[in-house]
Amino acid sequence: MKKSLIYTLMAAAVILAACGGGQTTATEAPARTEAPGATEAPAGGETTERCGDQSQLAEEIFLYTWVEYMDPEILTQFEEECGVQVTETNFDSNETLLATLQAGGADYDIVVPSDYMVQIMVDEEMLMELDWNVITNIEHMDPLNVNQYFDPEQQYTVPYFWGTSGFAVDTNVVTDLEPSWSMMFDPESPYCGQISMLDDERETIGAALIHLGYSVNDTDPAHLEEAKSLLIEQSECVKAYDSQTNDDLIISGETVLGHMWTGDAILAGLPDSGGREGITYVIPQEGAVIWQDNMAIPVSAPNPYTAMVFMNYLNDPEIAAQNAEWVGYGTPNAAAKEFIDPAILEDESVYPPEDVAANLQWIEDVGDALELYDRIWTEFKAAVGSQ
Repeated sequence: MKKSLIYTLMAAAVILAACGGGQTTATEAPARTEAPGATEAPAGGETTERCGDQSQLAEEIFLYTWVEYMDPEILTQFEEECGVQVTETNFDSNETLLATLQAGGADYDIVVPSDYMVQIMVDEEMLMELDWNVITNIEHMDPLNVNQYFDPEQQYTVPYFWGTSGFAVDTNVVTDLEPSWSMMFDPESPYCGQISMLDDERETIGAALIHLGYSVNDTDPAHLEEAKSLLIEQSECVKAYDSQTNDDLIISGETVLGHMWTGDAILAGLPDSGGREGITYVIPQEGAVIWQDNMAIPVSAPNPYTAMVFMNYLNDPEIAAQNAEWVGYGTPNAAAKEFIDPAILEDESVYPPEDVAANLQWIEDVGDALELYDRIWTEFKAAVGSQ
């Protein structure tokens, strides 16, 4: 089903161990211990493997996640099988997610933060400890996707998907493709005005930092000012800063180069998935961001038991495989791979080889320097807006 693509990527088998940056090497899935405040299934309640104790299930739960990040058919299946409606709302960046929860504007049952944002939210005591007696399918996780630096004891999160942040290229137009960030940051690019960048503070500043030869987690004010200047210069060639419809832009031909997450770029190149032939995905040779998104439950969640049942449902191997094929990202659920199209497992854009693993970097919590990143991003956006 997957067409042949041009990639420079890394191996799932080594990515989490090879990227360094303060991470903790994973060893095994967490033991099934009850989290503080978790509810026991009452005696006599009707319990099923995929729906849990149905006497405890809420009629509706609220999911706050990224755009187009779950097969909608799964939501229908869960409602039909377990009697619970899942209402989905979307955010466009980890910072938007954090700000929404900090403002107390909504009582979400499940949120989907990325690795570094988990670390921030745990430090802010915003996430609930999970009950592995309910989420028994945690046992199916690849050991390399659990016990990572952002949740070393695997107390707060269930791995959801992982991938990288490189750029998509329309090879129907771009005939001088190089696996380098210079394709995106060349001020004299022949594709000026046909470039998109993610509308994401850490990702976009991070891409500029990597292009300049710095760490994606650099906190040197001079280096961040240099990155800001580079982004301002690049902005003259950027058609859009977009994290939600950037794949649509390249499919429609409005852009030919797009800073993009793995799955969006891959699906953009698949005609059977609404994409277009000739769109390929590149991880630059200088390095790129590796990330993992995770499901978590806010401490204010009104329906934590039902939320955990839904998390467990999503990690039934067959359901996880269905979701992975629809979304297009790498699944951390090792047992799901038995049910995934072998052509997908062989696709190096999703489960890639290891030759560039050492150049991939996790975005991590930069502590007090986050205020510096916020200022740099605000000043950059203001400068771009004045052009």
